Amino acid sequence: MIALGNDHTALQMKRWVIEVLDELGLAYEDFGTNSGESCDYPVPARLAAEAVAEGRCELGILICGTGVGIGLAANKVKGIRCAMVSEPYSAMMARRHNDANMISIGARVIGEETAKMIVRAFLTEGFEGGRHQRRVDQITQIEKDNLL
Repeated sequence: MIALGNDHTALQMKRWVIEVLDELGLAYEDFGTNSGESCDYPVPARLAAEAVAEGRCELGILICGTGVGIGLAANKVKGIRCAMVSEPYSAMMARRHNDANMISIGARVIGEETAKMIVRAFLTEGFEGGRHQRRVDQITQIEKDNLL
């Protein structure tokens, strides 16, 4: 199950993301708005991030105008490693090396095909572990006590 979250700027991009999820045969839970009325992105960010952190959803995809605000909000939820990406290589490497469990993308920053490539890259990669696990563990330690 994939958690989706978006604000009012991201309605079209959310449709593109859902097309990729359908293509990959992945179920999703939508925590975002379906209205064009202005809304505050921290709300869907928190709901989607909590679903991932609690294990109800395996991964999450967030969308706002730039991808920055919604990603920052998600990263405040303990256990979330949300990478803000604008191209497929970073999405792929966020999974492989950082064990990112969420990505955020900008509806006002990238177009349809780039968005779809990012989503495919993120959802089809896995964490490599090995030397990268030590670094992810260090990130988790910072989250626990704000010290290395």
